[in-house]
Amino acid sequence: MSALSSDILLERMMSLHPKIIDLTLDRMHRILAALDHPERRVPPVIHIAGTNGKGSTLAMIRAGLEGAGLTTHAYTSPHLARFHERIRVAGELIEEQALSRTLDTCLAANGPDPITYFEITTAAAFVAFAETPADYTLLEVGLGGRLDATNVIDRPALTVITPVDMDHQQYLGETLAQIAAEKAGIIKRGVPVIVGRQQDEALEVIEAQAARLNAPVFAHGQHWHVWEEHGRLIFQDETGLLDLPKPALLGAHQVENAGIALAALRTLGQPDTAFEAAMTNATWPARMQRLRRGPLTEAAPQAELWLDGGHNPHAARAIAALLAEMPKRPTHLICGMLNTKDVTGYMEPLAKVAQSLHAVSIPGQTATLSATETATAARKAGFPAHEADSVAAALAAITAQDPQARILICGSLYLAGEILKQNG
Repeated sequence: MSALSSDILLERMMSLHPKIIDLTLDRMHRILAALDHPERRVPPVIHIAGTNGKGSTLAMIRAGLEGAGLTTHAYTSPHLARFHERIRVAGELIEEQALSRTLDTCLAANGPDPITYFEITTAAAFVAFAETPADYTLLEVGLGGRLDATNVIDRPALTVITPVDMDHQQYLGETLAQIAAEKAGIIKRGVPVIVGRQQDEALEVIEAQAARLNAPVFAHGQHWHVWEEHGRLIFQDETGLLDLPKPALLGAHQVENAGIALAALRTLGQPDTAFEAAMTNATWPARMQRLRRGPLTEAAPQAELWLDGGHNPHAARAIAALLAEMPKRPTHLICGMLNTKDVTGYMEPLAKVAQSLHAVSIPGQTATLSATETATAARKAGFPAHEADSVAAALAAITAQDPQARILICGSLYLAGEILKQNG
């Protein structure tokens, strides 16, 4: 048993490859062979790719399966506060002792060979999942799909592609069609694929890949439909109509994510109990999460404090739509972003619904935009923008002017993770 903590082992893993991202499956196949192929021994896999909504959709599928009395493993990324969030074993976050032992096993199997942090930690997740019985394994793609470290499952039970949009162009391609082709790389021969709402250019690519592999397609707008009606969620497919509570996760975009989850549960043959549980029991941190306690909320007791980790234009449009629907209240943003993101595209929808933006840099992130750069981009998007040394300083500045403001901390999952740590 390893005497080293998971933090020390994870730090050691960061040094095994000079690049954070290097898309290829060669190193994964090598380490999995050295580990005696744990990926072949995990419970049936539901593999989820897409630009937006992967995590929320996974959370609803998991809630549905568990509501039907089944057990699930789940692998997601990135984590927000602690690495343990990435690996959920039979419904519970992996325990420190098990994580340390699993990481140690993977380091020993890999030896001195180059491997990225995401690859070796994905291998660790497969080891953990192979050791513990469960009914399903929920696997979220890290980046893209075709060459993602998770794409080593030869025959999943189901693949899922959530909405595809422009993101990570430096790795996935400059056009929507190229990005969709990377996402469609998770489709496997003969395995059903659930497809969320797509732009035509992306849908054509996904359907063509499914046709080549004889994979049955269940696509939004063709094989299933979802909408909100009188405060309820209505889902309809060839099997019939479901009348359900609205998703516990907030926003019109979560209705569409819920549709993807319901289509997946229907395709898996789950009972009615799964459908309601998927709507009412799902939780997913930093997706329009209301902060109700902790040091930040105590510093602004009259303010309404929210947190969201979305970081691309699609996410910003969804956030803006939700803010527009909420009861009228002056809204101010505290925003930090990475220099790899479409900052202007992110800010333009939000400038229509918020009164100001306070820019911060993201602690501990070398790729962060400075507060000055973020504020400059915000002004170009139409925001009255200010710079702040920290989120706490921005919060104090906003509440000094408007104690009862609605304040959204946003722009990056890394910033969201910092906030969740700071706020306990």
